[in-house]
Amino acid sequence: MTKAPVLLRLRNGIGHLLDIPMRPMHATAGLLLIMLSLSACKIVKTETVTTEEGQATAGLDKIAQLAEDSFAAKLLPLIDTTALDIAALRSAIAADLDGAGAKHGNRGAGQGAAWTFAVKGEGVVVSANLTSRARKAELDTDGDGSADLTLLLGPVIAGTALRDVAPFYDFGSFKDQIEFAQLARALNDKASPALVLPEGDLTGKRLSFKGALALKSAKDAFVVTAVNVAVLP
Repeated sequence: MTKAPVLLRLRNGIGHLLDIPMRPMHATAGLLLIMLSLSACKIVKTETVTTEEGQATAGLDKIAQLAEDSFAAKLLPLIDTTALDIAALRSAIAADLDGAGAKHGNRGAGQGAAWTFAVKGEGVVVSANLTSRARKAELDTDGDGSADLTLLLGPVIAGTALRDVAPFYDFGSFKDQIEFAQLARALNDKASPALVLPEGDLTGKRLSFKGALALKSAKDAFVVTAVNVAVLP
């Protein structure tokens, strides 16, 4: 009686099944070879980057480079040369916020955007929180013993004042609101490392400062994103 041949079934490169007759010994050896080959294989996960992810990364790189190129070269000189004394600003906005903004400030993009001013001044620290990542100091700038201005010291800084104080950061030059917001974050991230603060408690010390302040109304609290702070004698 003739034994049926042993068939080795394989799939070729175009997906067709092939039955290859083999002698019993050869079949056994062939199967062992295939099993050993498969056990030695390593499955490697291939990570793909979508078009959207690539564009997002490129956008972040572009924004980071813009902040790097413009922060010290353009933004800091703008604040240094146009900063209005805080007492003079109080008087100007009390009379007419829009008039003060048109003369001394820059208005952000969008309807109802705040006026943003470059400001400077000095005051006595009433209280300070330097242990949080969102460090800040409360200052008395008018001498009545009460805090009337907050300095944001970072490294975590909220707001867009540093971006919006500068007319050369134009919303129309950016792809969308997300990129424009990324610029504000990048500029805030560069402000804090430039600040030099003394060790220990600041309470009772007199500080000078320069920075940016955004106001939507004359009654808004004065919250200044600082780019320069110094302890006075």
